Amino acid sequence: MAHPYARELGDFLRARRGRLHPHDVGLEPGGRRKVTGLRREELALLAGLSTDYYQRMEQGREVRPSDDVLDALADALALDDEERRHLFTLAHAARRPMPARPDHAPERVPDGTRRLLSVLDTPAVVLGRHLDVLAWNPMAEALLGDPNAVPPDRLNMLLLMFDDTMTNSRRCADWERQALDYIGMMRAAVATDPTHPRATAVVGELSIRSAEFRRLWGRHDVRESVSGTKTFHIPEVGDIALDWDTYPLPGNPGPVMLVFTAEPDSPDADRLRLLATLHATRTAGPGRRPA
Repeated sequence: MAHPYARELGDFLRARRGRLHPHDVGLEPGGRRKVTGLRREELALLAGLSTDYYQRMEQGREVRPSDDVLDALADALALDDEERRHLFTLAHAARRPMPARPDHAPERVPDGTRRLLSVLDTPAVVLGRHLDVLAWNPMAEALLGDPNAVPPDRLNMLLLMFDDTMTNSRRCADWERQALDYIGMMRAAVATDPTHPRATAVVGELSIRSAEFRRLWGRHDVRESVSGTKTFHIPEVGDIALDWDTYPLPGNPGPVMLVFTAEPDSPDADRLRLLATLHATRTAGPGRRPA
């Protein structure tokens, strides 16, 4: 069997080759073409490699490309900085034997991180390396809903994004962009351990039941960390536009903290405070303080 990292490397190269067209790299398209992107021999020519050697790389066979070869491939494929790092990560890992007993211990959130969550006055969650929701604060619960209402094994951002039974799963206009962000983060995690059972379970399930996921996963986009803006549709207070950023936590690879913030003194900040007040009122029963 091919080395798992070599297989992932081959899949990545094939996806990136399919993204390019002859006119993108100054080649004549020629006659009728059977492939949508560059042919293997065209990419090999651009990178200064033999077609046989490049074909073996795409097939995930036992190939140990040098850094010079990787640089040439990255240039030929017009990779950006993040994609180039991903290429090198996969190729370097493919040079090493797979560990006999990889570390697949459950992820844990340190007490200090939980204390940090509790004092933040803005929505924040801790995501594991495979996008499992490991911890959250009351503001995140007010914004995203009660995570305790979801079975623990389903509490994963990718599974929730593609769950058609979730009320708000497809309402936001930028749904596909955010799905690609999460998929890119999962791709980066897979690059560190293609055999991890959690990644295998999540990607395997979604690949079986979602044609949309298969299409987006097949793009082989990768994100090491992401940020952006998302608009939440909250009936009680109206739409809230929030910036979101990810912050790495200790560990390599380790979890990240996903934090949502509003522009200070903006209508969105006012709506977020109102939402927090409403949530505190709902969760405070007789004789209890707000969460």
